Amino acid sequence: MRPHGEPKGWGALQPPPGYYSAVGRPPDEMQRGLILDWAVNQRIASGWRVESRSGTQVVMVRGNPLNHVLHALLMVFTCFLWGAVWLVLAVTNKVERVSLTVDAQGHIVSVNGPR
Repeated sequence: MRPHGEPKGWGALQPPPGYYSAVGRPPDEMQRGLILDWAVNQRIASGWRVESRSGTQVVMVRGNPLNHVLHALLMVFTCFLWGAVWLVLAVTNKVERVSLTVDAQGHIVSVNGPR
């Protein structure tokens, strides 16, 4: 089952042919960086943003956290009528994280983080 919001055909997130050397050797550091760049660009195209990045790993996030202070103030100023809106937003709001890593063979390993 593919994660919510992922485009079809992303079952195995692997770069197109040409990213690996012709002789079948494992990719070097530069090729692993290119593979990771390709995977990051695929995720950015579907609404993800980069939270942190190192040489062969990137943490991406989708969604925004809820500003509880703002909603508390709105609730006070509207005589608690805004509380229903705040409750709906608190229940439906999601922040998703995923860690993409390129292993020594050039495969992309995806690990979903806490919500």
